[in-house]
Amino acid sequence: MQGKRQSGLLSNKMDVNQAKQEHLLALKVMRLTKPTLFTNMPVTCEDRDLPGDLFSRLMREDPSTIKGAETLMLGEMLTLPQNFGNIFLGETFSSYISVHNDSNQVVKDILVKADLQTSSQRLNLSASNSAVSELKPECCIDDVIHHEVKEIGTHILVCAVSYTTQSGDKLYFRKFFKFQVLKPLDVKTKFYNAESDLSSVTDEVFLEAQIQNITTSPMFMEKVSLEPSMMYNVSELNTVTSGKESESTFGKMSYLQPMDTRQYLYCLKPKPEFAEKAGVIKGVTVIGKLDIVWKTNLGERGRLQTSQLQRMAPGYGDVRLSLEYIPDTVNLEEPFDITCKITNCSERTMDLLLEMCNTRSVHWCGVSGRQLGKLCPSASLSIPLKLLSSVQGLQSISGLRLTDTFLKRTYEYDDIAQLLHLLVLHDTGSLWRKKQHLR
Repeated sequence: MQGKRQSGLLSNKMDVNQAKQEHLLALKVMRLTKPTLFTNMPVTCEDRDLPGDLFSRLMREDPSTIKGAETLMLGEMLTLPQNFGNIFLGETFSSYISVHNDSNQVVKDILVKADLQTSSQRLNLSASNSAVSELKPECCIDDVIHHEVKEIGTHILVCAVSYTTQSGDKLYFRKFFKFQVLKPLDVKTKFYNAESDLSSVTDEVFLEAQIQNITTSPMFMEKVSLEPSMMYNVSELNTVTSGKESESTFGKMSYLQPMDTRQYLYCLKPKPEFAEKAGVIKGVTVIGKLDIVWKTNLGERGRLQTSQLQRMAPGYGDVRLSLEYIPDTVNLEEPFDITCKITNCSERTMDLLLEMCNTRSVHWCGVSGRQLGKLCPSASLSIPLKLLSSVQGLQSISGLRLTDTFLKRTYEYDDIAQLLHLLVLHDTGSLWRKKQHLR
């Protein structure tokens, strides 16, 4: 049995003028689809029941059942499709076109043309645009066309046939076959911005892709990948590494049942040459596109690619302040160092002034109101700072102010980071002194 079967299309129409005229040729158009596994409904009973072993004997004699496993619904036979079926976006539409000479005359100069009309374009699907010199009685011209469906909605297959009779008359007719292309998957995306302030690679983006099977049959998800744009590197977070082997978080059999939803996670990091440019992180940023490949009935493959995904990058204003170094924990009332990175995100040169304002729990060490000098567009400046804490526990670092002396504009930076401040006691004497100080 061959892997594909011809099944008639839903409907076809001819031009009104052509229908009134008898033609020497007949046109048949059939869709090529994969067969399905034959299923039966096993009927069983206990031996002490009235039928006895009648049902078991009938199932053993049934040629559609599996020998030794007659009670399984799936058999060893294939069922040829009996109707047009559904066509989904991303699948390959295949059709068999046959022109048969039903007359007793020899027909000459036969030209068969197949076009697919969508809502936006008309595509020529014919394998050859050259005419066949002649077609004898009871002979036929066969052609198979293929097209990867890339649009949803109404599609019309237009098949046109032109030929010349023995008397020299040139005749022409065409048929229209209309079908709908459905949406197989519902894809939703969410973006999460995560700043990695303590490394040279900043502005990580996490993409969550929710994919739902909205067809009536299960799918085998062969591949779901993210093709990043030229500015990003991508790493998939959909596998768990155990020793030297990595296993998918969805298990070994990656099936998606009808109406089920699966979530895929990806992490995108800007390439080093783009991460250092402050202008890249502003405005709308193109992330990339999803490439989804699945298989359905007997390996029927489908593929979808989303349009370019875009996210609104977080705005940092004209000046961005981030941390290059900060300790995890510090001792109470002991000075510690941090390193701040100041980046000019504007398109003009700035002359910056740094002010440090103490808070209830954090005190800055050093001179406040010092000049940092001029900072060109997209340039960065690293500044080491020293501070101490007077309150134990998890405390927030705040109180930095940057002033652009050119425009007299001040930028305030609070809640830059959080630190755990520990109370470290070395001996009994220091404990007594610490208590006296706290009083």
